[in-house]
Amino acid sequence: MGVVILLVMAAGVAAMLARKLPTAFALVVLAVVIAFLAGAPLTGKNSVLDTVLQEGAPTLAATMIAIVLGSWLGTLLEETGVAATLVRKIVEFGGDRPVVVALGVLAVSALVGTVTGSAPAAMLAGLIGIPAMIAVGIPKVTAAGTVLMGIAVGIPFELPLWQFFSTALNLPLPTVRGFMVKLFPFALVAAVLYVLVESLRRGVEHTWSLKPAEDKPRSASRREKLSDAPWYALLTPAIPLILALGFELAIVPSLLAGVLYALVTTTVPREMNKRLLRTLYGGFEVAAPPIVLFIAIGILLAAVKLPGTVDALEPLMKAVSPHNAVLFVMVFTLLVPLCLYRGPLNVFGLGAGIAGVLIATGIYPAAAVLGMATSYNQVFGVADPTSTQTVWAAQYAGVSPQEVMVRTLPYVWAVALGGLCVTAATYL
Repeated sequence: MGVVILLVMAAGVAAMLARKLPTAFALVVLAVVIAFLAGAPLTGKNSVLDTVLQEGAPTLAATMIAIVLGSWLGTLLEETGVAATLVRKIVEFGGDRPVVVALGVLAVSALVGTVTGSAPAAMLAGLIGIPAMIAVGIPKVTAAGTVLMGIAVGIPFELPLWQFFSTALNLPLPTVRGFMVKLFPFALVAAVLYVLVESLRRGVEHTWSLKPAEDKPRSASRREKLSDAPWYALLTPAIPLILALGFELAIVPSLLAGVLYALVTTTVPREMNKRLLRTLYGGFEVAAPPIVLFIAIGILLAAVKLPGTVDALEPLMKAVSPHNAVLFVMVFTLLVPLCLYRGPLNVFGLGAGIAGVLIATGIYPAAAVLGMATSYNQVFGVADPTSTQTVWAAQYAGVSPQEVMVRTLPYVWAVALGGLCVTAATYL
């Protein structure tokens, strides 16, 4: 039966790759089918309806709340002009020095990446940052990749992501935080190297070698009409991180503190009520897609943790999983491409189920699975041509997502290698 379950998982991956089913729907269908194959009854203890669907759906509720708050804060950064001001100041400081401008946009992207992920983060840093980089001669592919690599620098400190891994892998938050801190230097070094190497290797492309201005993506937004935010408001992205990392405050209050700080430092009292509600509703719109996905992931995790599923998959998984530390690093480094194109090792897809199986069967400790999943997530967040942030950044810069993947993949692959080495040395 274990082989049949694996074949069903493979069919689920194929359905997602072929876009026959949206990822969230495919995960739910997959969970129900796995539960029935594992011998789960329709109702009662360890059942399809009561355990997989009813109990699985709210499994990641804490993550969903963190996602809403992060999206709320991201919407505030956009409406108040904080993110745009950060980018403008960096561009003014960089002047006509392409590498300085790119490194500045990289830094801003990292800051907003700690607040919110996916396309919203790319837009916050990229709407002004990408045209500014192109204007000073940074090649278009490098400009798009710079924003994405910057977001990847911020990913280890993205508080909703901490909550996701803590809940999904049943790990204490300090364990997640500790590994993310170890992963951060690899992401930072890779991002800086990307900017330096790609900028110098490809040289400067003068603006007259680009498409005419009217062909560039344009986006008139409320933010473009705002004046610069006050200097003290520019600290907003760092507030939740300082509280959560420096003072070890819980994630929800840390994010709420960021929301309140952004509001107080940018908004006159008579406008606070309207802005709070408007940005909260806007945050819900941004958060809706990931919330649906996290509901589906919770359902899938419940299915793979059923006793019947564990018993069926344990012998197979133990037979193919390397336990030697060197083999662990080699094998899972070679498998990095399987997290691309919504592949089986994408933690926001079937990869979450595989992670659950590895933990439930006792093949690897949960902390080792954390290291593997977060290392792969660094690759997915930058180089996957199907991820929303990669598609947006590439299209806005006027290149294809596949071009961005080719340029960025060697760098984030190295980040994954670093994360896997730390995982093997620490937990195996």
